[in-house]
Amino acid sequence: MTLQQRLNEMRSGFSRTFWVANTLELFERLAYYGSKAVLVKFLAEKVGFHDEAATLAGLFNFVLYFLPALAGVFVDKYGFKRTLMACFAIFCVGYFLIGLAGMAYGAAIAEAVGKKAYMLGVLLLTAVGGSLIKPCIVGTVTHTSKPETRALGFSIYYSLVNLGGAIGPVIAYSVRSELGIEYVLIMSSVTSLLLFFGALFFFKEPEGTTERKSFSQVLGNMMMVFANIKFMSFLVIFSGFWIMFWQLFYTLPFYSTDVLKYEAYELLETVDAWCIILLTIPVTALVSKWKPIVAVTLGLAIASASWIVIGAGGNMTWCIIGIGLFAFGEAMQAPRFYEYVSLLAPKDQIGTFMGFAFLPIAIGTLTAGVLSDYLRINYLATKPAMMWYILAMIGLATTVLMLIYNKLVSR
Repeated sequence: MTLQQRLNEMRSGFSRTFWVANTLELFERLAYYGSKAVLVKFLAEKVGFHDEAATLAGLFNFVLYFLPALAGVFVDKYGFKRTLMACFAIFCVGYFLIGLAGMAYGAAIAEAVGKKAYMLGVLLLTAVGGSLIKPCIVGTVTHTSKPETRALGFSIYYSLVNLGGAIGPVIAYSVRSELGIEYVLIMSSVTSLLLFFGALFFFKEPEGTTERKSFSQVLGNMMMVFANIKFMSFLVIFSGFWIMFWQLFYTLPFYSTDVLKYEAYELLETVDAWCIILLTIPVTALVSKWKPIVAVTLGLAIASASWIVIGAGGNMTWCIIGIGLFAFGEAMQAPRFYEYVSLLAPKDQIGTFMGFAFLPIAIGTLTAGVLSDYLRINYLATKPAMMWYILAMIGLATTVLMLIYNKLVSR
């Protein structure tokens, strides 16, 4: 297909609402990744949760990635537009209240409420709002794409997600440098407010209907998935990858400033996103004829080895090389992961089981937060390389478990 044919397909294959939804998603991801880039540093150094900053951030992301399966019920009941507006409204309030805790008068309010209770409350509020956007945007892409252009539609969607992940931290660094770290959260709040009005004035409810499900049906599906030992074992094992991934946002910022003496840690965090943008298409083509489990397992092994490179190198150059190597492993396994999940799911329940494929992200971020605080407290000041070697061991253990799991399942 020529470039001109692809452009014509993009113009005719999607409705106006498709482009509105994806534009909203781009800026929402920009706000989210901007706040995520500084959140652990903000909690540790500005709010005072030095020993449990990553644990709190991990809990925040756990809720955000665990609830979308339930959030789909709100989309069914209230529609895409109203749910999307509710998401942005909650994000606006939540990000503002998080940032408020880092300001003098806001800190007094947090102390009066109880600093930990206040922060847990506003983090969970923001995470609940964030869980609403996933079924909204994915559902809109599905309904506003023609069948023959749906694959391209999701490709555009994922590209914009990664672009937001690459640009958000860069803007966060600029805001933090000029105004202060707390204003990164305020930036995310203001962006969410603008997105609320963008959804109000420009987003049109997509045509078409979806299968409406009640909370009882969704909970029933969840119990059915949880009862499938084979499927859940795979998801729990694969969460090891996400335990490694989240260290880019939980541990790397402290390593950057305290060991590498590089203050612009937000820019270092974007290396993975930029590499994913550049590598996904060629690496996917490279492994397209491999069995899914081979691509997933080798991707895990390469991602695991990246931490050894970072730990042994001990300087900025090797850190960037290591993050790039991690991104290569991520690009190798990510597209094939969902294919492998679909093969594990019962043939008549693939849709239901695929809806829970995000669980490794939720499990991984919760575990990664606790682990990051442990590594930072015990090794950052004395043996920083050991943090990365421990991560490498976790990754290699995950790879071995994946090989054993596939052997048993194949048998």
